[in-house]
Amino acid sequence: MPKFGATTRKFDRKKTFSRIMGYLFHTYPLYVIIIGITIILAAVGSLAPSIIMKLIVDNMESGIVEKSTNFGLWDEAKANLVKYLIILGSIYVVAFISIVIQGQMLAKLTQGFLAKVRKDMFARMEKLPISYFDRNQHGTIMSTYTNDTDALRQLISVAIPQAVQTIFLVTVLFIIMCYLSLWLTVAIVVAVIFIFITTKKIGGGSAKYFIKQQKSLAICEGFIEEMMEGQKVVKVFNHEKKNQEDFEVLNEQLNQDGFKANAYANMLGPIIHNIGNLLYVIVAIIGVVLVINNVPNLSLRGYGSGKEIGLTIGTAITFLGMSRQFANSFNQISMQLNSVVMGLAGADRIFELMDKKPESDEGYVTLVNAIIKEDGTIEETNERTGHWAWKHPHQDGTITYTELKGDIRFFDVDFGYFPEKIVLHDVSIYAKPGQKIAFVGATGAGKTTITNLINRFYDLADGKIRYDGININKIKKDDLRRSIGIVLQDTNLFTGTVMDNIRYGKLDATDEEVYKASKIANAYDFITRLPDGFNTMLTGNGSQLSQGQRQLISIARAAIADAPVMILDEATSSIDTRTEALVSKGMDNLMDGRTVFVIAHRLSTVRNSNAIMVLDHGRIIERGDHSQLLSQKGVYYQLYTGAFELE
Repeated sequence: MPKFGATTRKFDRKKTFSRIMGYLFHTYPLYVIIIGITIILAAVGSLAPSIIMKLIVDNMESGIVEKSTNFGLWDEAKANLVKYLIILGSIYVVAFISIVIQGQMLAKLTQGFLAKVRKDMFARMEKLPISYFDRNQHGTIMSTYTNDTDALRQLISVAIPQAVQTIFLVTVLFIIMCYLSLWLTVAIVVAVIFIFITTKKIGGGSAKYFIKQQKSLAICEGFIEEMMEGQKVVKVFNHEKKNQEDFEVLNEQLNQDGFKANAYANMLGPIIHNIGNLLYVIVAIIGVVLVINNVPNLSLRGYGSGKEIGLTIGTAITFLGMSRQFANSFNQISMQLNSVVMGLAGADRIFELMDKKPESDEGYVTLVNAIIKEDGTIEETNERTGHWAWKHPHQDGTITYTELKGDIRFFDVDFGYFPEKIVLHDVSIYAKPGQKIAFVGATGAGKTTITNLINRFYDLADGKIRYDGININKIKKDDLRRSIGIVLQDTNLFTGTVMDNIRYGKLDATDEEVYKASKIANAYDFITRLPDGFNTMLTGNGSQLSQGQRQLISIARAAIADAPVMILDEATSSIDTRTEALVSKGMDNLMDGRTVFVIAHRLSTVRNSNAIMVLDHGRIIERGDHSQLLSQKGVYYQLYTGAFELE
């Protein structure tokens, strides 16, 4: 099993980049095309000065030569100069407009694309099984939404457009330079080969450490998130110093990875820039030597005409400007290399989350509103009737309806969170509608695991669970969980009003239904005493409330769901004895007519259960009601009498 923050996925840059571009074309095809056109037009604006400068120099050179003998040609040269300047100005205007449009389009495309990525990530995350969140730090997952999406934003909004423009510039410049002079182009090619070798050597090291930096950052944030969530525990046990030491280890690893990544990155730009300066000097020297010695100039133009064309001053000056631009283009690529690597690494982690296998659901039995007729037959309806039925389609095309009653039975169930380690062994349970079944036993005996299986948070290794006579594997998970209410030991309240948190159990519940549910849970009185009553805003998991008050809201949330099956996992463990007495009456109302599974360490809360299951190391070792188990004087008797002796 990989450690937190680690991954067994192989990073394929080409595949990731192709996927990003496919994603972009699929999401905003028109924007991509328009941005591509504006990038090319902006690049033409960058190329124009060098080309126009050559035309101007050649034009003025010929005009000056002919001025003394032919004033007509001189006037023509001056007219051409004006024409070239107008063309250059027009190109600049088009380039400026293109840059403005490109900026607007890029902003819309980038933000829209990231919004869709986050939406798709969240949609996939919502479909992942509980086991995914058990095995991954929450802070690491959050890092995917923050750091990785920001790296992807930088890649899309800056690095890719810059790379496209640079590739276009380099290609066009190379063709023009070959057209002007192959001699001088050879010097450029030699420099480019050296630049490629340098970029591969230094850029490769930079890329490796930038990827490590992203992973180290995610692990570091995961640790911080855990410490923030457990700050009270940290302070109670005076664990600040140890946490500081652990954080310093993670932070130092992040520091080292960041240092090495940026050290490589910071070297690459200046090296390539100085190679460009050296190239400029070399091209200038070669150009001067060729012009002074009137060396025949070989070029694509010369080969095409079959003539040797001498190298002119205008050509040499133009080539110098192009060599500078050529070198600067590679410098731009090197500067964006880190953004490309980080963006691809971030995108890979995003796609890794998106590619996680969603929670499988082969169920086809659904829960529908039903009308129960006097003769016992069931009719499906779209109206809410307060009665529910399982709609069971069969292979022969027939459909049968089974009334939802809450009959749950385990048959010889084995289960393990990992295949090689079974934690439940041969568990059989029979819970008839309206019965209260309690699970007791030591921590780790398997009590909560059983209730997780009822919800199908995990699938069985062996055996069967039947719900109203239907194998739960045939029931769609959403419908299965809709029929089960649950109150956990650890409360989870969301940012919103008290009413919003209670209504979480039934999103279309009216205010009156919320009030009724809070009264059932005996939460109404304390809620009305809050500053804004049911409209009091809760933040930080309801940190302004006591643990008992938070639990009461959770119980009210379960009450409003009005499910026929209720799971209470240490629901009253955080409530004091007096509050527990108040809640017990409400809990009795909540459990009336429902199948209830209770997990409790306080054995006083399970005495009135129809059946009590005593578990030990994943096996049911005793079962019976309270009086039967006491008379056996076994493990339950020892737990019960020992508990009360301690009290």
